[in-house]
Amino acid sequence: MTTNARLRALVELAATGSVRAAAQRLVVTESSVSSAISALAAEIGVPLVDRDGRGVRLTPAGERYADYARRILGLHAEAVTAARGEADPEHGTVRIAAVTTAGEHMLPALLTSFRSRYPHVALGLEVGPRGVVWPMLAAHEVDLVVAGRPPDGLDARVRAVSPNTLVVVGPPALRDDFDPGHTTWLQRERGSGIRATAVSLLDTLDVAPPQLSLGSHGAVVAGAVAGLGVTLVSRQSVRRHLESGALVELPVPGTPMQRAWHVVSQPTATAATNLLVRHLLTHRDLGWRPADRPAGDD
Repeated sequence: MTTNARLRALVELAATGSVRAAAQRLVVTESSVSSAISALAAEIGVPLVDRDGRGVRLTPAGERYADYARRILGLHAEAVTAARGEADPEHGTVRIAAVTTAGEHMLPALLTSFRSRYPHVALGLEVGPRGVVWPMLAAHEVDLVVAGRPPDGLDARVRAVSPNTLVVVGPPALRDDFDPGHTTWLQRERGSGIRATAVSLLDTLDVAPPQLSLGSHGAVVAGAVAGLGVTLVSRQSVRRHLESGALVELPVPGTPMQRAWHVVSQPTATAATNLLVRHLLTHRDLGWRPADRPAGDD
């Protein structure tokens, strides 16, 4: 088994907490996973797993090594795509991660425009909460992230920004009788940046209204349209609902909020990634402008 395969086994074991689950993800036998972990432990000279009942768990050393293994695998994949794309970026690969709202409302137009111009660039897209997408960039598992403000200390480069206005919306019936302290607030999934912003807003208002977690952008918008409550959301993402009258903006102190979208790459981006960034900045109708500064420098 190659070193990469052994590292992959450790990373999957760390992610799943089970030799059986790791083997299923890798489509190998359980004995192959166990042998890979044993070989790594013998090479390093310290135990990487302990018995835990009928299963196993990573030792502190194993957890630390798994963090490095994830980055090593990400860097290796990045190196392969960078080398292949350097000579011919138009046949390269760009791995993208985006938070849910950006993935649903910002990226479709961008990727459609880019693919029409560069049909041979292979695009990969992962969509998840900010707590998932930023670690993917840090581990070099993706080349580009589309999300809100990058976390402080991230070794990355902001390439472009786009306006994003957060407003509170709800059904038209609340237009004349809205009390933010007593109306139910519909919340996104845990780990969502907009959920954290909404919670912070309620703390600032010093109110404790009923809250209902619905788990996704689409669910909270559908819930607001159905009359379940109100929600904090990107104005751009509900433009059609506002224009049709299915939703209305509601006055809440501290809103509207300006929270720009960011396109963020590795500090040294691949040629194909740079091709995508140049495309979105050249086509101003896509709504992006340059932002050539270190991540977190907002």
